[in-house]
Amino acid sequence: MGKNVSGLIVHSLADPLVAPLGSSVVLPCYVDEHLLMEGLEVEWRRTDSETLVHLYKNGESQGQAQQQDYHDRAHFFTDEIQHGNFSLHLANLRAEDEGRYTCKVYSQLDSGETLVQIQDVERLLVSGPDVSISAFVGEDVTLNCSVDSHITPEHIEEVSWKKTDEDILVLLYQNNETLSDSSDEQYRDRVEFFTDEIPKGNFSLRLKSVRSEDKGVYMCQVFAGRVSANATAVLEQLGFSVLHIMVLILCISASGSVLLLCCLMYCRSLNNGMFKC
Repeated sequence: MGKNVSGLIVHSLADPLVAPLGSSVVLPCYVDEHLLMEGLEVEWRRTDSETLVHLYKNGESQGQAQQQDYHDRAHFFTDEIQHGNFSLHLANLRAEDEGRYTCKVYSQLDSGETLVQIQDVERLLVSGPDVSISAFVGEDVTLNCSVDSHITPEHIEEVSWKKTDEDILVLLYQNNETLSDSSDEQYRDRVEFFTDEIPKGNFSLRLKSVRSEDKGVYMCQVFAGRVSANATAVLEQLGFSVLHIMVLILCISASGSVLLLCCLMYCRSLNNGMFKC
C-alpha cells in the first residue's frame, strides 16, 4: 500500500496486521528513494482520533510529544531511518490498539503518507482460583479455569490440565472433545470437565475422591490459533475427613492401646490413599 501526496511514495503492507494481546508488532512504513536527513520529519497518528503515536523531527525521536498511552511502547528503528525505513515498533499490544494508523513523511521537497491497519488483537485470558484450595481425602474438589477471549470456545483447539511438579497429564480437551483416555492412570475415571459449562468458556476440572498424592500445583493451559495462555491452581492441606476423625474418636473411646494403634495405622493408610472408606 502506498500513497502519493506530493511526489513522495510511501509504502506499507496491503493486508491488515493481526497479533496476540501483549505481544509486539511492527507497523511498516518505508520509501524507496534516498532522502536527505536535514528537514526530514516522520509522523505516526491514529486516523480515528488524530492521536500522535510517535514523531521523528530535528534528527531524533520526539518521545515527549507522544500521547501518554504510547510512551515506552512505540519506537522507531532509529538506525534504519537514514535508509528510508520509518516503521514503528509497537510493544505490549492492547485491545484498544486496534484501528488504522497513518505514517506521514515530510522531506524538504516532497511529502507522502501510507495507512496501516491493526485489525485484530487476539485476546486470550485464562484465569484460575485466587487462593489455594483445601480438601479432605476422599472428597471431590473443583479446580477453576475460565477463558476470556474473542475466540469462541468451539474454536479453542486444546485445553490441557497437568500436574506441574510431575508433568502428569490430568485431562485433555481437544477438537471439541474430552479425551478421557489420555489421562494418566492415577487420574483416569476421577477427573471430568463440566461439559455444559464449556460453551461459556468454563474449563474447570472436577477431581473426585481426592487422595493425599493429589496435593500439588495444577496448570490449565489453553491453545487457540497462534496464542496460548495458562492459569494455575494449588491443591493443598489434604487431611483427615470427618469420617476418619470419627473412627479415631471411636478408637480412643475403646481405651485399648493395641486397638488405638491399629486405628491410627488404619487412618494413616487412608490418608496415604492406600484404602478408601
